[in-house]
Amino acid sequence: MAQAEETRARLCAAMGWSESAVELCPQVASGDRIQDRPLAEIGGKALWTKELDAALLHGEIDFAVHSMKDVETIRPEEIAIAAVLPRADVRDVLVGAASIAAIPQGARVGTSAPRRAAQMLHARPDVTVVSFRGNVATRLAKLQADEADVTLLAAAGLARLGETGVGHVLEAEDWLPAPAQGAIGIECLAGRADIRALLAMIDDAPTHAAIRAERALLLGLGGTCHSPIAVLTRAEGADLVLRAALFSPDGTLRIEDSARFAADDEAAPQALAHRLLEAAPEGIRAFFHGPQA
Repeated sequence: MAQAEETRARLCAAMGWSESAVELCPQVASGDRIQDRPLAEIGGKALWTKELDAALLHGEIDFAVHSMKDVETIRPEEIAIAAVLPRADVRDVLVGAASIAAIPQGARVGTSAPRRAAQMLHARPDVTVVSFRGNVATRLAKLQADEADVTLLAAAGLARLGETGVGHVLEAEDWLPAPAQGAIGIECLAGRADIRALLAMIDDAPTHAAIRAERALLLGLGGTCHSPIAVLTRAEGADLVLRAALFSPDGTLRIEDSARFAADDEAAPQALAHRLLEAAPEGIRAFFHGPQA
């Protein structure tokens, strides 16, 4: 809802409208309803989009607001990513310890994200990962209830909820974020030229270019919700520098590579994906399926 409110505020400011001109239509996604199992076991990222997709396709809403890291790489042809808002903080926040090194020996780390789990196990093979799902408040409450010793949350989500200062921010160069982390995307029907023109008013071109590159990398890797991948994209002049690391789920294996390319070059991230898969050991490659049609 915080993301929808930000989108409405930006659109109304761009168009000179009062906020009453845009109605928010809350939807409860399957990903919110089912919180006792990892996403990968119950349908993956589609659990965050299918209800909104249906509302778009049935004409119930004009556009949908998503966390881009929760949007599947391959989307229905009828739906277009019309705008991406300026990217917020891409970093993760460690809650419950002052640093990765300061986590107590043998601690329980609460997360259901394969990337966070693998990255943590790679850095700290002594810890145990326990499944931890739910919104920010739910996960913080689980931590307070001693269901885990530490957990990881997105800095962007915490900031949007006004929950700053709750943990230790992990520097992105050392602890690579998830693809598309910190980015809000807005989708509409591909055939709605009127809505696409409206949303173009709030599209942030540099963020959109970075998200396109990261999603092109994912497409080339053929990753799923089981595939631990971490990505960091930096703008350097007119170019993007994309750094990606792949892990085995248990964190024992890790491979990294990077590429610099023009911001509109979607072939370069796919070439990077190919290089990563070519060099990856089978213990990593088994969790990626290569280029997706």
